[in-house]
Amino acid sequence: MTMSLTRIAPLGARAAEGNERAGAVRDSRPVHGRPREVEYRLGYAVDLRRTVLYQRRGADDPTMTTAGAVIWRASTTPLGVATLALRQSAGGTVRAAAWGPGAEWALDQLPALCGANDDATGFDPSRHPLIADAHHRNPDLRIGRTDLVFDALVSSIFEQKVTGMQAFGAWRRIVTWHGERAPGPTPRPMFAPPTIDGWRRIPSWAWHRAGLEPPQSRTIVAAARAGESIVRAATAAVSGDERDRVFTSLRGVGLWTSAEARIRAFGDPDAVSVFDYHLAHEVGYALTGHRVDDDGMLELLAPWAGHRQRVIRLIEASGVREPRRGARLHPEDHRER
Repeated sequence: MTMSLTRIAPLGARAAEGNERAGAVRDSRPVHGRPREVEYRLGYAVDLRRTVLYQRRGADDPTMTTAGAVIWRASTTPLGVATLALRQSAGGTVRAAAWGPGAEWALDQLPALCGANDDATGFDPSRHPLIADAHHRNPDLRIGRTDLVFDALVSSIFEQKVTGMQAFGAWRRIVTWHGERAPGPTPRPMFAPPTIDGWRRIPSWAWHRAGLEPPQSRTIVAAARAGESIVRAATAAVSGDERDRVFTSLRGVGLWTSAEARIRAFGDPDAVSVFDYHLAHEVGYALTGHRVDDDGMLELLAPWAGHRQRVIRLIEASGVREPRRGARLHPEDHRER
């Protein structure tokens, strides 16, 4: 795998012009200076939208959006807030512009976000015809990583035991109210998540108003109190099991949350989100034609040990879905109490 980096002429202005031509609403604030810009020539095939947008938490995520062919992402990096604008060109080239004090960090991390660290060595799709076909049809499917451990953990806690609609709505409100406004000519106002200390300082009434369940908000605040040590320990860990032990040492964090954090922050190709409301049913239906429980799912995925998340992504890409028969999970709004 090869990759080269080239400094290029401004992408930001051209991206903004493209957004305006597409009818996007521009933020009226002045742009925070000229962006830092690079062109990555990746030595592998990648579907940039599917790889990077996996990190988006719902269509109205204030940290991520698209405008035409450009993907916009706001994040709180170790060096401060940053906004990325990404566009994929022919031949796998990714052109990127970044604004804010964290711009250099975001550009340095970009290859990992685009799946450069995703190693499929030892993966054998031929073990099942559906996986073989999905792999053949999706050779550019890659697993990216953000390297932003606490953000990955917090966003996973938001999604514990609730519907996506509830989780994404609460995420949107809290990040918009308490995050930092993203710099640059974003197509709409965007916000980076709070810092670790910022998460800890969110008042209790804000969580309630945002619609997040009390157990989740308490878990986030408690995690923020140990935030830096959790980030260091999880980053230093060398296996998924070790990271599970780090994350689940926090009260209110179980194996589902840990797996989701591992996938988002570290691009873990083997993480499996057990105790998910739908996942075991979908995996069982795709591989056997009928639903299974978590134990059955783990047994089915065992032949691909080391690449179980990759298999799950390929099942999702295949389009095979179990027909919905039962009642949908009804969202509960505790704000009415």
